[in-house]
Amino acid sequence: MPGTPLTRAQVASIVDHTLLKPEASSQDMRALVDEARELGVHAVCVSPSMLPLRAEDVVVATVVGFPSGKHHSLIKGAEARLAVDEGAREIDMVIDVGAAVAGDYNAVLADILTVREAIGFDPVLKVIIESAVLSDEAIVEVCRAAERAGAEFVKTSTGFHPAGGASVHAVRLMAETVGGRLGIKASGGIRTAEDAVAMIEAGATRLGLSGTRAVLDGLPDEAASGE
Repeated sequence: MPGTPLTRAQVASIVDHTLLKPEASSQDMRALVDEARELGVHAVCVSPSMLPLRAEDVVVATVVGFPSGKHHSLIKGAEARLAVDEGAREIDMVIDVGAAVAGDYNAVLADILTVREAIGFDPVLKVIIESAVLSDEAIVEVCRAAERAGAEFVKTSTGFHPAGGASVHAVRLMAETVGGRLGIKASGGIRTAEDAVAMIEAGATRLGLSGTRAVLDGLPDEAASGE
């Protein structure tokens, strides 16, 4: 019902519980998976070198071409294919942001297509567009390219770019562009329950969070009855 507060469980169910720090260890990965199960999140998102990762009952996602996107498309495709072979069920790829800034959307399309073709159509493909760097026009065109290439999601940010992470404006524009045909993953700088709710209200259908527990702790366990 409109205006009903989102519950902790509802938000947890669309969270990719993320640990992409360069210094992360195998022990950190084990703790991440254990926490993911405790919190009831959708997935864990880890660096590809951490695969294979034992994560029963939790989807494993990884990143490709991360964080710069300035890898050759064939390298991104090979990295994605290897990740899938090692158990990743969702791939978050970074586009060539420079191509998008320059307005070369055909190059962006080709980049995404290379990864899509490398992994087939079973794994979920999320396309990281680094929205804080792009004009509104570029955001729209890159989202259209992702849709044409057969991606399932467009994603705001790596969380590593100095220009910033997710914004309500970018999420809303992305959602308007893909019109429900693709999911929207908001990621980067979402640190409070209020941030998370704002992104969901703007159209996000998935959240990338590194501070997941702190965000979920700010949400009610149950929806208000209204009585």
